[in-house]
Amino acid sequence: MGGLFANAMPLPGLIGGLMIGTASAIMLLGLGRIAGVSGLAARAVGITTDGAPRPLSIAFVIGLPVGAGLVGLLVGPVEARFEQGVLALVLGGLLVGFGTRLGSGCTSGHGVCGMSRLSARSLVATATFMLTGIATVAAMNAMGMGQ
Repeated sequence: MGGLFANAMPLPGLIGGLMIGTASAIMLLGLGRIAGVSGLAARAVGITTDGAPRPLSIAFVIGLPVGAGLVGLLVGPVEARFEQGVLALVLGGLLVGFGTRLGSGCTSGHGVCGMSRLSARSLVATATFMLTGIATVAAMNAMGMGQ
C-alpha cells in the first residue's frame, strides 16, 4: 500500500477488531452487559451506580492497560507521540469524558456494542462521531494543521 496508507497494518487491525468483537460478545452473551468503556470506567470509579457490578467494572478497566502492557512485552513497545503537548492531551481527554456522559456512552459502547444490536441511539451517535471526526479533519487540513 502506498500514499495515505503507507503505514497501514491490516492484519493486526483485523486481529484487534476480532478480539474487541469477541470480548464484547462474551460480555453481552455471558453476563448480559454492554462492554462500553466509559460506562465501565464511570462505574469503576464510583461516578455512577448503574451498569455492571463494580468489581467487574474495576477488573475490566484494570485489564485495559494490563492487556496493552502484555502485548507490548510480546511484540515490542508502541510508539506514542503527542505533538500538541500534554495540555492538549488532557483537554481532549476531558472533552471526551464530557461527551461520553452527554451522549450516554463512548465510541466503543455505541460503535461496537450498540451498532451490533442495531440500537437507534447508537446508530445516530456513531454517525455523529464519524461526521464530526470527518469535519474536524477537513477543518484542520484547511487551516494547514494536517499532516
